[in-house]
Amino acid sequence: MAIHKLALIRYKTLDECFRNKYRKWTLEDLVNKVSETLYEAEGIDSGASKRTIQADIQVMRSSKLGYNAPIIVREKKYYCYEDPSFSITKNPVNKADITKMKEVVGILKQFSGFSYFDAFNEMVTRLESHVNQSAQQGETCIQFEQNPLLKGLENLNPLYQAVFQQKSLLIEYQSFKAKHPAQQIYFPYLLKEYRNRWFLIAREKRHAQLITLALDRILSFQQLPYEPFVPYKGIPFERYFSDLLGVTKSERDRAFKVILEVDAANAPYVKTKPIHPSQTILKEDEKSIILRLDVVLNFELEKELLAFGECLKVLAPRALQNRIKKRVEKMMGNYAGGTA
Repeated sequence: MAIHKLALIRYKTLDECFRNKYRKWTLEDLVNKVSETLYEAEGIDSGASKRTIQADIQVMRSSKLGYNAPIIVREKKYYCYEDPSFSITKNPVNKADITKMKEVVGILKQFSGFSYFDAFNEMVTRLESHVNQSAQQGETCIQFEQNPLLKGLENLNPLYQAVFQQKSLLIEYQSFKAKHPAQQIYFPYLLKEYRNRWFLIAREKRHAQLITLALDRILSFQQLPYEPFVPYKGIPFERYFSDLLGVTKSERDRAFKVILEVDAANAPYVKTKPIHPSQTILKEDEKSIILRLDVVLNFELEKELLAFGECLKVLAPRALQNRIKKRVEKMMGNYAGGTA
């Protein structure tokens, strides 16, 4: 049984409602939420009827689509999942949907020769590989970098919708340094990926500075329909992150001229895969190459440079050189006592 687009939007919206532990949902609330989503996503102003939502709930409860959702009614009027961790998005797709996805992949591949489609080539390859694996068509013939244990990816699409629709969020977040989680109101502005890990660039309601939230540290969140959204009015993000390696940056940070020396053995590596788009070669001989980067000095830059080990030397600025030196000295201290 294939699902048409509007039904899928309704099911996903209901799924988000049933997973929201901060609110109780009556049938009327569900109708209003689904109607609002249909209008925002497709411009449909006729809304959804109670009969439609009731039918959707029955379908989600059944095995017709493979959902078997544990939807219950508390106090005879509030709908929720009996298992708070359940989500229809965790269920495998059925054969009919795989057939549809194959058709979509086929259509997308027809555009692969056009220049404006270049940025999507990897995405189409990823999609085709995933569809073929779902259909169990033999061994995989391509592997992408991934971390199946990474948390928070299930929140990627709901957060994208909040950014796109400019919705204020109440986020429960616990950083690695914090002993306890904290709830704050945020205005989400951008989702950014770095090294197969996703981050939300947002602003807390009480502060003016941008903040970076790792998706794997977001414990829960919900939209706040009655909290006015404050749009971002700073430097366009394409330019804001252009002098950055990674995601760690404050609005006060500025790029430094970083000069690096890389030995001849690793020169081809950094020439074919630049450390940063700003990379330029200042000097090259048979022993090494001298590179220049125009980047913000942050933790991700230090990690990248340390990964080269003895093959790379920081020549400037002095502040970065000293930080790398201290890290190397601490590293050496880990081995000062010899092997156990």
